[in-house]
Amino acid sequence: MDEPKRATLKKIAALGISAGIITHAPYVFARKKTTLRVLGTHVTLQEAIRKQAMADLGIDIVFQPAGSAAVLQKASMAPGSFDLYEQWSNSINVLWNAGSIQAIDKKRIHNFSEINALTKTGKLTPDASIGAGDAPYKLLNIQDDGTLNSNETDFISYLPYVHNVDSFGYNTAHIPLGTAYESESWAWLLDEKHRGKVAIVNAPSIGIFDLALAAQSKGLIKFNNIGAMTRQELDQLFSILLNYKKQGHFSGYWNSVPESVDFMRNDRAIIESMFSPAVESLNSQGINVRFAAPKEGYRGWHGVMCLSSQVNENTKSAAYEYMNWWLSGWPGAFIARQGYYISNPERSKPFLSDAEWQYWYQGQQAIEPLLNPQGKISVKTGAMRSGGSYLKRLSNVAVWNTVMPTYDYSLQKWYELISR
Repeated sequence: MDEPKRATLKKIAALGISAGIITHAPYVFARKKTTLRVLGTHVTLQEAIRKQAMADLGIDIVFQPAGSAAVLQKASMAPGSFDLYEQWSNSINVLWNAGSIQAIDKKRIHNFSEINALTKTGKLTPDASIGAGDAPYKLLNIQDDGTLNSNETDFISYLPYVHNVDSFGYNTAHIPLGTAYESESWAWLLDEKHRGKVAIVNAPSIGIFDLALAAQSKGLIKFNNIGAMTRQELDQLFSILLNYKKQGHFSGYWNSVPESVDFMRNDRAIIESMFSPAVESLNSQGINVRFAAPKEGYRGWHGVMCLSSQVNENTKSAAYEYMNWWLSGWPGAFIARQGYYISNPERSKPFLSDAEWQYWYQGQQAIEPLLNPQGKISVKTGAMRSGGSYLKRLSNVAVWNTVMPTYDYSLQKWYELISR
């Protein structure tokens, strides 16, 4: 094993000490057919998606969902344990350098030409902010020398599909409603008024940016490049955060979307790092949580579907079928109802009602109650989506989920923070 790969695996092994192991039993549908094993998070590994894909494709599918840190650890250490990997673009460099994933042939992706410019040029509109850090277009194309960059080739490191922008959610029963892009600010996460009721996502390449944006917005630190923090900047940032922790500011660090929902529902947190499905889930339960549109810009993420380096040829064909299925229309409509976008949205538009398309993609007022994927009302008539339209939201990215050059050191600092 070469030294870079050994070093990467050591990092992930260290990460796994705090991340924990995957404890959720996978969903299994037993039949004597090709079985496709999909490792990923609860964001996309949902039972309704698994059932629909099996019905449409005629293959058996096993979902293995867990928290983001746990699945990254498993994928890096055991590529033979999965056939397809679903997570976020910040995992690409780790998995590619570890040899856990292999090239995807664009010619086998039927609707690749429909994928929009976000992952091809970094922008949906000419005046959009590309955002600091690992903008997904920088990691898409595999070059002849094995490196990844934006120069178009016939082979890609991941299938671009689900994506969105993240920020934080806050319970409007406890925190007054703010104004998108004006008063809502990442600094709210470090506001002393919320002490003891603030939760953060426990993912070193994600949660660190929520807190870095909060500290910078509050005027406690200034980064030269927030997408590539130096060791000195990390020392300063975590000195600030440890001081907050000593004062009991943070109520916890969640590992999965269901756990983040529990934090807010049980009043353990009134403001926290949040993903869109958690907000929709809470709203459908009558808990009024607002998904903030920070004036500083969002933290962006892009879903990646990756092919295991150890998948056998028979299963590889099924994997391509599943990747193509994700761009076929129905899946994009399904995830739109939890607030997410798909890379070829026009294909999904016929599967959405006019009211759904106008609300989720156009940022217009809901003309009727809208249901989430579980069939419960999550958007009331007259509601407006925070942050506006798809183009507006994805044009305001401050930083992308990123594995920084100082990733090793940031891991060490992160686990010092959450374990003390």
